[in-house]
Amino acid sequence: MKNSTSKLTFFAAFVLFCGSMFGQQDPEYTQYMYNMSVINPAYSSVNKAKVGALYRAQWVGIDGAPTTATVFGHLPMSDNVELGLNLVHDEIGDVVQETNLNADFAYKLPIQENATLALGLKAGASFFSTDFSRLQLGSGAPATDPSFAQNINQTYPTIGIGAYYFSESYYIGLSTPNLVASRHIEDENGVQRLGSENTHYFLTGGYVFEPSSEFQIKPSFMARWVNGAPVSIDLNANVRFYQRFEAGIGYRLDDAVTGMVNFEVTPGVRVGYAYDYTTSNLGEYNNGSHEIMLLFDFDIFGKLPSYRKSPRFF
Repeated sequence: MKNSTSKLTFFAAFVLFCGSMFGQQDPEYTQYMYNMSVINPAYSSVNKAKVGALYRAQWVGIDGAPTTATVFGHLPMSDNVELGLNLVHDEIGDVVQETNLNADFAYKLPIQENATLALGLKAGASFFSTDFSRLQLGSGAPATDPSFAQNINQTYPTIGIGAYYFSESYYIGLSTPNLVASRHIEDENGVQRLGSENTHYFLTGGYVFEPSSEFQIKPSFMARWVNGAPVSIDLNANVRFYQRFEAGIGYRLDDAVTGMVNFEVTPGVRVGYAYDYTTSNLGEYNNGSHEIMLLFDFDIFGKLPSYRKSPRFF
């Protein structure tokens, strides 16, 4: 009975999603501070190459709940230019799949001796597809629904911009990963078959307090907003011990309480895990959300301060 109810609950949510498509549609991340280049093309390093992967299973326990897989990397080409590449694959059950492949370009402008402003451009494509034959409408539902009579398989361009100001002790960034509003469902003969995907805006920031070389406190935040939905705010506080182990807690306003841990298994290689406990009404139907990540950092020129003290590598 519970399994059947969860399927119907998800299906109802999916229908509402397709009916208006006004809300937050981009994947969300708990470990956003380690996944910054995906949301901000201006995210930059100080001659450090970075490669990472992240997998998120959201609302575990609900059949058809979203999952997201992300692979990203960026490489300094000179003192002022940095290039990046990121791939985000998002699925809603077996019904909806969206893959975003983007290249990033960041230009760094020294503002002060220890502070830099980076301006970034993101460009690529979004591949959107549906398989409505996998929807389970439940008993008593019509055998066919004109809203889901035809699958969608389309490709859309993506263009994003961002700004990122950072020093050795703090950072702040403002970005939108995609300025191009794509359309998936439209009104046709009285049947709603398409809705628009709106532009998302991100404001991020963080600071590093360093009471000692063995202990750092790293508060951070992310605010995300899109037309037609409330502002989503993440507040986090991480602590790092002996440059190797890190743990933190967070709160996503009116949505979830989060926790995360990560540790450096070898120099330059870090693994992490995060868990979200849902505090909204949806919490009655799921067992929380899980994220795992893997990060690789490479010192390109081998002559710069360790990334461990820099908030740019949250």
